[in-house]
Amino acid sequence: MTLDKEKVENIIKELEKLYPNAGTALEYSNPFELLIAAILSAQTTDKQVNKITKNLFKKYSTAADFAALKPEELEKEIKGCGLYRNKSRNIIAACRILAKKYNGEVPSDFESLIKLPGVGRKTANVVLSSGFGKDAIAVDTHVFRVANRLGLAQSSTPLGTEKDLMKAVKKDLWSKLHHWLIYHGRNICTARNPKCSLCTLKNWCSHYIRKKIK
Repeated sequence: MTLDKEKVENIIKELEKLYPNAGTALEYSNPFELLIAAILSAQTTDKQVNKITKNLFKKYSTAADFAALKPEELEKEIKGCGLYRNKSRNIIAACRILAKKYNGEVPSDFESLIKLPGVGRKTANVVLSSGFGKDAIAVDTHVFRVANRLGLAQSSTPLGTEKDLMKAVKKDLWSKLHHWLIYHGRNICTARNPKCSLCTLKNWCSHYIRKKIK
């Protein structure tokens, strides 16, 4: 995929101007809490996750705490999340590994993170980016949709989109871009009926340009 550098620069400048303080909406106080919150966030809004973790982290604050639970005990605490039964099993299994292998600490490398139950590329990259300040692009539904509509990526898969974005922008912008695209997807470039008339990126947007030509 060959990209117009000027187009990319214009999009980046505009996104930075629109969302100067963009960051994760998940509430956490350390990488461990972020890991749990990120696992819970699959097919659940960050707002709903924050409601659950507000009380959850008061009761259980370490990997050992979660590792000692039975799945049905944790299920009661996270029932407000989608797929809560699977998430309960995965969180407990992941915490047992953290307690046994990593002394309760969250590993700060991608390969170790994705070996944990319930942790895929997106979750691992969220933890690396927001929890450890590393350069990473986590592709959720918003990032996937907005990146491909804008033309920053041309892929039918999250992994392909991640690779396209890594090529399109400088490494030190990866984490910021992830948050900018999420904010734009939530506010303007919605899944259904995107607000193209309000979008200040439309003159560089491949989706909008194709739509206008039709």
